Amino acid sequence: MYRNLLFSIAACLSASVCAFSPQGEVQPEIATGRTEIKSATADKFMAVTANPHASAAAEQILARGGSAVDAAIAAQLVLSLVEPQSSGIGGGAFMLSYRADQKKLYSYDGRETAPLAVDENYFMRDGKPRGFLDAVIGGYSVGVPGVMRMLELAHQRDGKLPWKDLFQPAIALAEEGFAISPRLYQLAAQLPRVAARPAISAYLFGEDGKPLPVGHILKNPDYAQTLRQLAGEGARPFYEGDIAAAIVAAVTGDPENPGVMTREDLASYTAKVREPVCGDFLQYRWCGAPPPSSGGTTVGAMLGMLQHFPLQKYEVGSAELTHLFVEASELAFADRNTYSADPDFVSVPTTAMVAPDYLAQRAELINPRRAQPAVAGNPLGFAEQRRTAKSPELPNTSHLSIVDQYGNGVSMTTSIETGFGSRLLVKGFLLNNQLTDFSFTPVNADKQLVANRIQPGKRPRSSMSPTIVFNKDGSLRLLVGSPGGSRIIDYTARTTLYHLAKGMPIADAIHAGNIGAIGHQVEVEPDTLSEAEYGKLEAMGHRVVRKELNSGIHAIAVMDGALHGGADTRREGSAVGR
Repeated sequence: MYRNLLFSIAACLSASVCAFSPQGEVQPEIATGRTEIKSATADKFMAVTANPHASAAAEQILARGGSAVDAAIAAQLVLSLVEPQSSGIGGGAFMLSYRADQKKLYSYDGRETAPLAVDENYFMRDGKPRGFLDAVIGGYSVGVPGVMRMLELAHQRDGKLPWKDLFQPAIALAEEGFAISPRLYQLAAQLPRVAARPAISAYLFGEDGKPLPVGHILKNPDYAQTLRQLAGEGARPFYEGDIAAAIVAAVTGDPENPGVMTREDLASYTAKVREPVCGDFLQYRWCGAPPPSSGGTTVGAMLGMLQHFPLQKYEVGSAELTHLFVEASELAFADRNTYSADPDFVSVPTTAMVAPDYLAQRAELINPRRAQPAVAGNPLGFAEQRRTAKSPELPNTSHLSIVDQYGNGVSMTTSIETGFGSRLLVKGFLLNNQLTDFSFTPVNADKQLVANRIQPGKRPRSSMSPTIVFNKDGSLRLLVGSPGGSRIIDYTARTTLYHLAKGMPIADAIHAGNIGAIGHQVEVEPDTLSEAEYGKLEAMGHRVVRKELNSGIHAIAVMDGALHGGADTRREGSAVGR
């Protein structure tokens, strides 16, 4: 069945995609077509992940009585194997974990950190920022990975099954092998400089220099050995043992672009439990990951502004609703770009950015009939005014949503940043390039310090937006998130809006056309609006670009006593449950 699914996906792939958009923006994980709507319904538990192997692993753990966190761990370990271009144990993640027995939501921060030896000019050369591909390939871009410490912390607090049991599905798959999917093949073939380093070239490419074909059975005994060690000893070897030594050797010994990570950087890494950021939308209560993720505040700000408009009047696919969405997004991003950063280094007005009174003021700036320039506000008198600078955050990530039989839920977004990360393969897994999520320039054109500048030990700002929505009685209503770089925020907010405000079934809301507001233009998937509605949108003052938008939205809606799952038709994920 899975092999047939892979070849059906292959039929949808576009051969005309390229690594760079006309505007010159890097597109490191390209769109690979769409399939039919993918949905599932269950009574006891459900898992929605970016790959059928990962969904099956999560389902196996849930069927054995595991918690949502247990299932998320098993899924992540498999994703690191079958979807190495998107996430893995060499990267970072944010997890929201709802404990039904405590009626409490926890936010786990497994974001990477900058090595202690960096300085604010790390990405500058002769007074100018380095080019992205020049910086990303090799050890220079690698941040201290946080996934394994985060998963271990979450398991200690929210797990049920033994830690070692969660590794068995991934170990078995690594040893027995799995069929290379059309998406993995397409990305290996078309993303720039995938085979830039010998280890990844030997793993994913044949002797002829071409990517191994779709259906090739790929085995990874090195990854299996790594997992066996972590299963038996916990995360310690990754941060203090021989795995740590191998990571540092690969980063600092890279022959073309060495980094500065040390054994001390790894040994001192700490995953954190932070207070989720929450707010109201219509009759619901949404919660998201707090800084250094900008996802919670920005998704929340968009929803908080939009609820001040008569949403029931506007249809999905109308210029009017699209315009309101875009304007709310641009205002929310103006604040996000100015204020969001690592709160351990920079004061972030997290609560003020989503305060009801402030969002009401921001909503008043939206003209329902005309596009307006968006500037950052002053969240409830926040004294420290700042300026922004761009960081090349890119859309290579994965999201999973899980609800277990105990009523617990996990919404987790995980990433190695760009496609195939730094291209450094160590002990069977890829290392991230998350340091390029920092602003390359420490000051802006006005010589003011940028909040998201790189500093020793700092976590780069992220757009990962794991989101959980509750009913007013505190029960689970929706778990949602997506990959997509900075576009994650729009993908997550749009799906939430369409499902909760417009009543679309969750799988249909996921499948509906994506909208992206990235400042200089509005990106809309081609079949989102009719020609007449496109004309109206442009008449409102928007510069509209029609293009495929590579989301990976995975969600579970809890309603009518059942779990309704949806997997994004733009990727190869699946929703499974019982």
